[in-house]
This record gives sequence, C-alpha cells and structure tokens, in this order.
Amino acid sequence: MTPSAAAKADPPAPLWTAAEAVRATGGRTDGNWRASGVSIDSRTAQPGDLFVALQGPSFDGHDFVAAALETGAAAAVVSRAPEDGASGIDPARLLVVEDTMAALEGLGRFARSRARDVRVVGVTGSVGKTGTKEMLALALASLGPTHATQGNLNNHWGVPLTLARMPADSRFAVIEMGMNHAGEIAPLSRMARPDVAVITAIAPAHIEHLGSEEAIADAKAEMFEGLATGGTAILPRDSRHYRRLRRAALAAGAGKTVGFGDHVESTARLLDVALDPGNVRVFMISDGAPLGYRLGADGRHWAVNSLAVIAAVQALGVDPVACLGGLGRVRPPKGRGARQDVVVPGGTAHLIDESYNASPAAVRAALGTLAMVRPGKTGRRIAVLGDMLELGEAGPALHAGLAAALTDHRIDTVFTAGPLMGHLDAILPERLRGGHAASAADLAPRVAAALRPGDVVMVKGSLGSRMSTVVQAILNPANAADTPKDDSAA
Repeated sequence: MTPSAAAKADPPAPLWTAAEAVRATGGRTDGNWRASGVSIDSRTAQPGDLFVALQGPSFDGHDFVAAALETGAAAAVVSRAPEDGASGIDPARLLVVEDTMAALEGLGRFARSRARDVRVVGVTGSVGKTGTKEMLALALASLGPTHATQGNLNNHWGVPLTLARMPADSRFAVIEMGMNHAGEIAPLSRMARPDVAVITAIAPAHIEHLGSEEAIADAKAEMFEGLATGGTAILPRDSRHYRRLRRAALAAGAGKTVGFGDHVESTARLLDVALDPGNVRVFMISDGAPLGYRLGADGRHWAVNSLAVIAAVQALGVDPVACLGGLGRVRPPKGRGARQDVVVPGGTAHLIDESYNASPAAVRAALGTLAMVRPGKTGRRIAVLGDMLELGEAGPALHAGLAAALTDHRIDTVFTAGPLMGHLDAILPERLRGGHAASAADLAPRVAAALRPGDVVMVKGSLGSRMSTVVQAILNPANAADTPKDDSAA
C-alpha cells in the first residue's frame, strides 16, 4: 500500500457509536461520540472507552465519571447527573439510563446479537475453567478473529462486560462463566447463548453455599439453559456426576453430548501424556481418530482439559489439527501455575505460583504438577498451602484429607497457613512439617528464608487466604520481613 493510499484508508470501525449504545440501553444522549472499548473501572479505563458507572455496596462509579473522562474515555453511562463538583463534564459525553447495571447487560445482549457470524463457546466448572478458556482462545485465534473473557471476568458484571467488548466481526468467542450460588449461571448463559457448552469438572468448591456436590453440578448445568437448540455439551466423563450433567444437557435441548477424560467410553479420550516439564505431549483419541500434540502448560490436569478444547473445536465444525499450534503456545497465567526461577542464597530455586485460588481438587492437581518437576541435586519439593475457603462444615476434614496426596506425590516439605490448614499440619509426619502460621503474612518470611538452591516450591491457596503474599516474599526476600501481618487470622 502506498503512503497516499494508507492516508486515505478508512479508520477502524468503532466498537460502539452513540446511536447503537442508545438502542442497546434505551438511554439518551445528546452526543455523537464513538467508543473503541468498554470499561467499568476508571483506574484501567483506556482512551476511547465507554465507561459504565456501576454501583455496589461499597462503591459508586458515578464518583469516578470525571476521572474516566479526563483520562480520555469517549463517554460515560450514568443513571444520574454528576454532582456540582463535576459540573465541567460535557453533558454530550453522557449516556443517561435508568439503571447502569441493566444498561451493561443491554450492551452485552446487543453485542451478542449484532455479531451475526460468531460461534460462542461457554466454559464453566469447579476447577480448570480459566485455563480451559485460555487454551480455547489460543486454539481458535489461529482460525479467525476470536474474542475471549479477560482474566476471570466471569460473574454477573464480567460476562455482560465481555460481551459488550466483543467486536461485531468476531468469528469465535469464548465466554467463561462462574458462580458462588445457584441461579447465577443461568442468566449469564441466556445472555451469551453458547453454541457449545463446556463443563470442566465438578468438585467441592463453594460447597458452603450449595450444600452438596450434586447441587454444585446442578448449578453448573444451568449453562445449558442458554445453549443453542441442538448445541453440543462437552462434559467430564470421569466425573461421578457425568450422567446427571448429561441428562440436564439433553433436557435443555442439546443435540449432542461429548464426554472427555480417561474413561474408556470418553469420546475425547486420553491415551497417554508425557509430562516432561516445558514439553508436555498429549496422545488422545477423538471421535475414533488418534491425535497427538504438544501442550505449553505443565500438569496432567492441563492435558485432560485440553481434551475438552479439542472436543469443543470439533463441535464447531473445525479440524482440530488446524488449532494445535495454539495449544503449544499456552502458558499458565499468573497465580494459576505460572513458573519462574528465583534467586536464593547460593543459587536459584524454582517457583510455581498457584496462589490465585484453591479447592481440594485444584490442590491435588497442583501437587501433581509439583511432583513432575525434578528438584536440583540438593533441592526439595516444597508445598506452601493456604486455607481453601467456602467449604462449610466439611472444611476441616477436606484440609486434613490432603495428607495422602502429599505423601503420594513425594513432597518433601510442607508449609501451611491459616486456621483450616492447621488441621492438615496437625496430622502431617514430622519429617514433612516445614512450619505453620496463622496467616500467609506470618508465614511468608519463614518460607523465603527456608529456600535453598535446587528447591522447587509451589504456593497455593484460596484468594481470600492471600497466598500471593508468600509469592511476593519469595520474589523479594529482602522485603519479606516487612510484610504486614494479618492479625485477623486465628
């Protein structure tokens, strides 16, 4: 293209025009603005964004409208005029609606409808949904414009926000859906209207709110309520809840169900996995055809979930061979298995950061990853575990129940933090006990000081247990002693 031709090229189409946003929300504006993105957080709003002023129990986005516009937001969605202190705001840059949350949902539904050619994959599950979403996004991106949930924006704000950010020319979309209580996934699925629904696993996460694994399975199965008629449900064949999920999918109108896993009756069946760190190779059968590929993330659980990715790609009518390069580029996100070498006195150790969240199944999977990494000559496999939250009355027993997995995976040293992990520490053999503390902040400097060359250390816990504090202490041991202590832990 010549310079003169480039100068005449049309600018990229906006994500939202004022007219479209009015149609989507039923609001009113005097402006003729064009937005290139959507944001609900003034701190991360980008120039050109449409800022939606949401309200919550402890915040009000209207307080930050002026800040968002000052940083370059194209316009703001509000339910009331700014206070007098923000009277300098141009009214033409405001889209006034009755309810900003309803407006965000309207933007999401409108964006889903205008993307006429998009094929949508919905992903949920007790564990593994974010990693599976990332694998799917990378696999599909090689085939055409692909839109996916950023991070873990998977709740009642995150799903409509993700949809509102979806360009109209998207060919594929991967939408993650999460929940804490029954009834939360159904409206998200009806908004996203997936063509393919993936459930990664059913495990006792959030069991405090739901009471049983059966109730968890039913809550996850709500995703089928929005599944396109005749769509495909991808289900964990090794789960004892498989038949329950399959019945729910068929009752909701699914045209096909596909099981994935080790089970001999799995449509997408794992035959073998070579767990060499940094070079995981997966061998499977999908619909009777053998397939082998490299996976860029370590751990058997990643390999199993990659089967769901292959099944979903096939359900979209795509040859999975065309997507295998994307699976090789997968890297675990920060807090979800990201790995790096860290400096310790006399050499280096290796850190596996699993600090973002935890459930019994997720901890066992992370221990499996730790077990596959070979320590240095004098190194140890070290597990640093924080409380797994929202487990209800079963919490103490589920924490203590991790002892067998620690032994099975040949873990050398175990550090624990939090009152629930105290139940595990109490039954560990003395040779495994590295130390226990009331909180992650109390434990962090002890872990940092204990590391030696060749160690492989894995840190995991629920987000509320703040195990990222331990990760930061390992990365910055000089500051570990200054880590603020959490006196709220018993």
